[in-house]
Amino acid sequence: MTEFLEFDGGRLAYDVAGEGPLVVLAHGIGDNRSAYREVAAGLAAAGYRVANVDQRGHGESSTGWASYTRTDSAADLLAVVRHLGGPAVLVGHSFAGGAATIAAAQEPELVGAVVEIAPFTRAQKVDFGGLFSHARYRKGMALLMGMGAFRSVGLWKRYLHHAYPGARQAGFAGHLAALDADLRRPGRMAVVSRMGLSPATDAGARLGDLRCPVLVVEGSLDPDWTDPRAEGEAVVAAMPAGLGRVEVIEGAGHYPHVQFPTEVLAVILAFLREVSRG
Repeated sequence: MTEFLEFDGGRLAYDVAGEGPLVVLAHGIGDNRSAYREVAAGLAAAGYRVANVDQRGHGESSTGWASYTRTDSAADLLAVVRHLGGPAVLVGHSFAGGAATIAAAQEPELVGAVVEIAPFTRAQKVDFGGLFSHARYRKGMALLMGMGAFRSVGLWKRYLHHAYPGARQAGFAGHLAALDADLRRPGRMAVVSRMGLSPATDAGARLGDLRCPVLVVEGSLDPDWTDPRAEGEAVVAAMPAGLGRVEVIEGAGHYPHVQFPTEVLAVILAFLREVSRG
């Protein structure tokens, strides 16, 4: 059942399932909380209380917020943790990986651990060499830049097809159709564009301030980087030594938690067991 958390600037939608230590899930741009459906169910079955959040301007959350940065999203996640009674583990995909990083650095007493899935947590530069040598990266960059410039649902859907390589999982067509309907509502693609063009410098600046364990999960075929593992390792290298590690899901693109939920759930649960052992 959808619940809402009210703010001066709008309201956030979320749902809660399960009992136990709190885990808060945050999706990436142009998506909604249904992307975590299988992972959320697995976490709840494993003994966690799982809050699955629609980011501001997405899903059942409102539009019309003053800004849409990772720092804003971090404040939203911390508000959810406070409301539900933390501390919590934060799981953030793509844009929200950076938001989870900022939240953990800002209020370490509220965040016990972070999972970043295919995160945009560092300042990004176009890999011009990769544009010539790496067809998957070249196509992904072209579609993302076109979406940001033209606020096009069609280009975003083309990017999603590209970012889910290989055979489509059951339910992909239905998920894409639901996103299409969601993003065609007034103001929604403007939010996606603004978030997509928001630099990750605010998140990158806080990596060195982290104090909790961090798991970075990458897809081996993620088109957003020429070398997804190297990107994940660079994120970890910017943290204090010993805090982070990288897991790569073979065959996954930018959405490993949707393409391979069983595999992603397994690495998250193993990480949470390590965290609980201290």
